[in-house]
Amino acid sequence: MCRSIKPLFNFAPPATKEDVRAAALQFVRKIAGTRKPSQKNTEAFERAVEEIFQSSQRLLEGLVATTPPKDRARFEALQRARVKRAAP
Repeated sequence: MCRSIKPLFNFAPPATKEDVRAAALQFVRKIAGTRKPSQKNTEAFERAVEEIFQSSQRLLEGLVATTPPKDRARFEALQRARVKRAAP
């Protein structure tokens, strides 16, 4: 999984549409192997981002949490601490 993509489900505060779109963009960048597509590929790239954003949004809206929401700030702080420990 791309390290830039954060889990988005069952957090307080909930993920915003901007969070979901950013995850879709990161996913397409990873699949395409480029940060910015060529002029000829821009339309396909942007279409893929939009389709993945829409699918992800529907997924998040359809999921049902069975546990209380996790605190997003605390989760991100733990992730940063793990990254620092793993760095050589």
